[in-house]
Amino acid sequence: MQIEVVKSKIHRVTVTGAELNYIGSITVDETLMEAANIIEGEKVQIVNINNGERLETYVIKGSKNSGEITLNGPAARKVQKGDVIIIISYGIMDFEKAKTFKPTLIFPDEKNNSLN
Repeated sequence: MQIEVVKSKIHRVTVTGAELNYIGSITVDETLMEAANIIEGEKVQIVNINNGERLETYVIKGSKNSGEITLNGPAARKVQKGDVIIIISYGIMDFEKAKTFKPTLIFPDEKNNSLN
């Protein structure tokens, strides 16, 4: 049996931009992507701490060490600049392997989205 489990999580980052007229996605600082083991194009779930919204989109690589977290396209209606969000990706794996799998979780400074 295969199950879906948390693979990566960027816990509590502050949204730096919302671009309604851009093609849908989320732009994430490359440094955060690498630290969280998330690749460009990967499907992620966005959980908005401020309003409880949850949505799915995919990741676009942002400039390294920029702290950028920008929601693009329709997602910009559900997340505003300044909101605090959690970015989660999931993986599918064998049930027995999932029992010992350890996800990559990072906890940036939500004031500037740095890893300090």
